[in-house]
Amino acid sequence: MMTKVLYVSANPKPTELSYSKQVAETFVSTLQAENATIEVEAIELYDVDVQEIDGDVLSAWGKFASGEALTDVEAKKVGTMSGMLEKFMQADLYVFATPMWNFFFPARMKMFLDSVLMAGKTFRYTEQGPVGLLENKQAVHIQGTGGIYTGTDLNFADAYLRQALAFVGVSEVTTVAVEGVSQYPDKVEEIVADAKAKAEALAKEVAGAVTV
Repeated sequence: MMTKVLYVSANPKPTELSYSKQVAETFVSTLQAENATIEVEAIELYDVDVQEIDGDVLSAWGKFASGEALTDVEAKKVGTMSGMLEKFMQADLYVFATPMWNFFFPARMKMFLDSVLMAGKTFRYTEQGPVGLLENKQAVHIQGTGGIYTGTDLNFADAYLRQALAFVGVSEVTTVAVEGVSQYPDKVEEIVADAKAKAEALAKEVAGAVTV
């Protein structure tokens, strides 16, 4: 079985200036080197259209229930969201590379998640509450932070991503932290090297678990 990886990065910086991207690319390249059946699709959220939930989107969702025709603007916006949703649903493994900005990831990452947390597609409501519809999928979150936030109450971004993924059925999430790069500027090389080593080991483990 071929495993499809969706690699989503949310940082306007080029890779050479983004520690989370550097570590993520180590993970992805190791994954492919270890298992040639693995296919990777990369999305840099700052290089593509990512639709926020706005008045047009809310209007379109209301019209879906009534069967009313959408305007051209509404159709284009929900079409952008649907495109992201389809890519998400087709993947078996998600790799997210995000920086922490003021205790959260960039707004475009939240907009991406708003496109893929969709009732009837990735979760459904039941009498017992919402149930995730995605099965046999896992995720890796590579998070770059200036300070040390693992295990603290300020690690909102990682906690939110885990909760959002669990909501749609993706409960197996591994986080690789690239943290303390601003707090310990004299140890940046060591911090990044350690994170890359962890990412490489994780990639080998994941690749080895793929059934060919």
